[in-house]
Amino acid sequence: MIRTILFDLDGTLLDTAPDLAYALNQLREEQSLTSLPYEQIRPVVSHGGRALIKLGFNLTETDEGYMALRTRLLDIYKDNIARKSCLFPGMQAVLEYIESHQMRWGIVTNKPAWLTEPLLKELKLMDRSACVVSGDTTNNSKPHPEPMLHACQLTNSQVAECLYVGDAERDIEAGKAAGMPTLAALYGYIQDGDDIQRWGADAIIAKPEDIISWLQAQQ
Repeated sequence: MIRTILFDLDGTLLDTAPDLAYALNQLREEQSLTSLPYEQIRPVVSHGGRALIKLGFNLTETDEGYMALRTRLLDIYKDNIARKSCLFPGMQAVLEYIESHQMRWGIVTNKPAWLTEPLLKELKLMDRSACVVSGDTTNNSKPHPEPMLHACQLTNSQVAECLYVGDAERDIEAGKAAGMPTLAALYGYIQDGDDIQRWGADAIIAKPEDIISWLQAQQ
């Protein structure tokens, strides 16, 4: 029986793409470059600052200037962290369902704590969540199962009692490696080349409310 629902943050619990796209385009403007279309930025948001700098400037970690641009990108983002970010439509109802049925919910994200916690506080979600495991909370980040297992410890839950919901292959890989059922969020930041059917999730959900349906079917 599921007692705890764990969520990836960007692209699963929260729609943060508008603010990350804003930060990237502000940085491009500083570098005298034109803005990229939002539709081009959205799919890469789940993959963090590294992917955004690759998209915006065609630079990788070994390239000169990469680190300065990444640092500046995250600084701009932090200053605009809750400008337009919000729960995905339908997610508020999911959280209310969880809370009203004696279950708990938490977050396991690769986003660093210095960005995760201010965002959750701005959106008044920090105190509602049973746990927050950020990308630097444990020695390893997803797809390693360590963050998932740490979330189980924090919520005093057995692995089989936890459900993990994510929108990237590493999310499903981490949940499966930890031994918990997983749901793949098709409404999240899915890239054109992603073959979500091959990830091996227990189910693919088209909208947040499908989480409720899945829980009801299981219990």
